[in-house]
Amino acid sequence: MDNKLSYLNQKHTEKHGIFFKINRDKYLLLMLLPGLLYYVIFKYLPMYGVVIAFKEYNIFRGISASPWVGLEHFMNFFQGSSVYRLIRNTLIINIYGLIFGFPAPVILALAFNELKGKYFKKTSQAISLLPHFISTVVIAGLVKNFLSPTTGIINRAIQLATGADPINFFMNPQYFRSIYISMDLWKSVGWGSIIFSAALSGIDPSLYEASFIDGANKLKQAIYITIPGLLPTIVIVLILRLGDMLDVGAQSIILLYNPMIYETADVLSTYVYRRGLVGADYSFGAAVDLFQSTIGIILIVSANYISRRMTESSLW
Repeated sequence: MDNKLSYLNQKHTEKHGIFFKINRDKYLLLMLLPGLLYYVIFKYLPMYGVVIAFKEYNIFRGISASPWVGLEHFMNFFQGSSVYRLIRNTLIINIYGLIFGFPAPVILALAFNELKGKYFKKTSQAISLLPHFISTVVIAGLVKNFLSPTTGIINRAIQLATGADPINFFMNPQYFRSIYISMDLWKSVGWGSIIFSAALSGIDPSLYEASFIDGANKLKQAIYITIPGLLPTIVIVLILRLGDMLDVGAQSIILLYNPMIYETADVLSTYVYRRGLVGADYSFGAAVDLFQSTIGIILIVSANYISRRMTESSLW
């Protein structure tokens, strides 16, 4: 009897063991392999270079031969005169992006969901997606042309409407944040709405039919069916967005800003670019970038924990 039970347990282990599962799903695992290799080669292996944040890196001596300096670069950054301005600008731009940029894709997805004409809906969605596929360089060039003090269409409209003198938007720090947020919103809102449109398609249509029979109008359907159905997706996207609170795309800002508007336009990522790459101070740039990444990880883990406790929706 004991031998029979032992034999059955062995067969059960073989059937449900790791090697059995690998053999069973080998084709799916092969499909996963290119993506896995991409992350290993281009994301995880380069993480070894983070150690230069704790060294005085010399490009000719290499990473291993460069001398250790510990936390010197971090201390120099926090003792610098521009640290407050950089963190303040980064946070303000991200908070504005969260306030105006986060709800926009949700609202756009809800608007698309209410369109009845099939071809009009598809055309509208395609048009909203186009800016995402246009190069950031091209979009920044268009924005500069639109806001040009001599030939820009915005200044022409202001002059015709009020007779006021042209405004040099890119020489006044007060305008930069509005320009950047508007450009980023125009470029990303259509692409961001895809996630929420996919979530909307997963809501059971019978819920809308039942609510309609019970006398619910469009507003009540949105409040009691649509938004609760979107909530898990909204929470996950929000958690990921909070992880980028100290990260602003350097490329867009570099294409738009100049020393005259550093007061509001200079952020951590542009500072890393100027000091680390242009100034060839690689160790200092790596230290600032590592600081950004560390804060981002802390924010994601904290937001995920709070979300799991309060809404039962989380990344893990």
